[in-house]
Amino acid sequence: MLLRRVVDKKLGDLLIERGIINQQQLEEALSFQKEKGGLIGESLVELGFAKEEEIAHALTAQYGFPFLSLGNYDINLEVISLIPGRMVRQYFLMPVDKVGNSLSIAMSNPLNVNAIEDVELLSGCSVQVFVTTSSDIKKAIVKYYRDKE
Repeated sequence: MLLRRVVDKKLGDLLIERGIINQQQLEEALSFQKEKGGLIGESLVELGFAKEEEIAHALTAQYGFPFLSLGNYDINLEVISLIPGRMVRQYFLMPVDKVGNSLSIAMSNPLNVNAIEDVELLSGCSVQVFVTTSSDIKKAIVKYYRDKE
């Protein structure tokens, strides 16, 4: 699976352009990221410079993934049973819907190609990726996978 940028700009530059952060905040977040690891979006949120939704929407603009808020979404338990809890927790994703041989998943990091490939292998489906927030995924894991594993 090849991920291609729709907008050829880095996430930080997109967020500056949108007026969500400034250059100084980006530089501080990049230093923080270098020290702590993780994704730049997570660093910006942790430092309080941006909201999860702002990061998710910038990712949708950058890569063309659609955004999906899981908050008001009811997921069919048959779809939940396609992906085991350990994989959902490992890759921080949520199966959302299945139509024919196409499985829709929501992820806070849609650039994790390994996660997408593993889900495709395990489910035998082609995967369509949606972007959502880490908070939405955490809540969905508690709601749908609390009693599993």
